[in-house]
Amino acid sequence: MTRIIFDTATSLNGWIADEANSLEWLFAVDESGLPQDRLLPGGATVLVEGSTTYEWVLREEALLEQPTKWQEFYGHKPTFVFTTRTLPVPDGADVRFVSGPVPEVLPQLRAAAGDGDIWVVGGGDLAGQFLDAGALDQIGLTVAPVALTGGAPLLPRRLESDRLRLVSAAAYGQFARLVYEVLPL
Repeated sequence: MTRIIFDTATSLNGWIADEANSLEWLFAVDESGLPQDRLLPGGATVLVEGSTTYEWVLREEALLEQPTKWQEFYGHKPTFVFTTRTLPVPDGADVRFVSGPVPEVLPQLRAAAGDGDIWVVGGGDLAGQFLDAGALDQIGLTVAPVALTGGAPLLPRRLESDRLRLVSAAAYGQFARLVYEVLPL
């Protein structure tokens, strides 16, 4: 059964990007002790992200100028980008632009995922929209030893403890890894 997973890195105080929508703070942390897969969801066959996340990755990794790098990050998995704008696509990348409410797009995402999982890469508000739709099954957090003064919040929704069940907690070098199951309403 397809699960929808929000899996991301976060600062100690709950920011997934700084005020400039940058992740430089994350990549400055010593990564020794992290597994080679960097704790990414292995069963994901579809990726979902918002336009801010998509544009940041394109820019930071120069994926338009070096489109072969796309495969290093995303492989051949379809990547759905929620946006209302026309955005560039690296040559050879399977990027599908969608817009509208999450419930309307869910059938398309589930069909593309087949028996695999759907990974909501970012951002936090998009993950919140999946939560609002009752479609978020798991939250995986890799907590970095960094505190930021502001930026993009991890999950700008109220989510009470009665909706979360801790599945695992572990230390990986400087990082803490937490995985929660999101319980249905």
